[in-house]
Amino acid sequence: MHTINVLTFGSRNFNTSLEELKAHLNFKLTSAETEISREILKDYDVLIFHKDCLAADSLEELLKNSEKIKILVSNTNEKKKNYFNDIISLPVKISDLNQIVENSVIKKNFNKNSSILIKQYKLDKNEKKLIKDKNYILLTEKEIQLLELFLDNKKPISKNKILKEVWKYSTSADTHTVETHIYRLRKKIKSKFLDENFILNNKDGYLL
Repeated sequence: MHTINVLTFGSRNFNTSLEELKAHLNFKLTSAETEISREILKDYDVLIFHKDCLAADSLEELLKNSEKIKILVSNTNEKKKNYFNDIISLPVKISDLNQIVENSVIKKNFNKNSSILIKQYKLDKNEKKLIKDKNYILLTEKEIQLLELFLDNKKPISKNKILKEVWKYSTSADTHTVETHIYRLRKKIKSKFLDENFILNNKDGYLL
């Protein structure tokens, strides 16, 4: 994992307390007390905000629209707002602080790698779902591999190439295996999303 750059925003006492822990932190810490902008945020992986600094509407709006990892720090058992990824309740152990920051980055990277945009759909590899709006269908592992193969190739893919890449030329597989899987996937997509043009085909093979 690369060095995690963290920006903290809070009172002088709050920032000073964190600065005193720098030698024991597993991430690079920068503190801010004055107003921050979207331009400043782009240099950081994680934003840690103390609850007392969230009074300004402009700051709250900035946080809502930021895709950075956002962690709320509170002295109470406050329920975190939905635009925060995690919450730190004070007092907190240094080991717990490190773990919360590291886990939040790992989780975001995992979710990013597990979620792929395909046309107007989202492929969630973790939950094995193809999602559009609030509707979804469940996918098999082979169906996910098929969709990833289509995404990696801009040109039509032949049945033989699909067999090689997805089925590794298994003795139990033939061109009818490819046709059957694509037929079933098309049927599922048409049934749920009324989309007959998700997987296309021509004389050269299949494509999205």
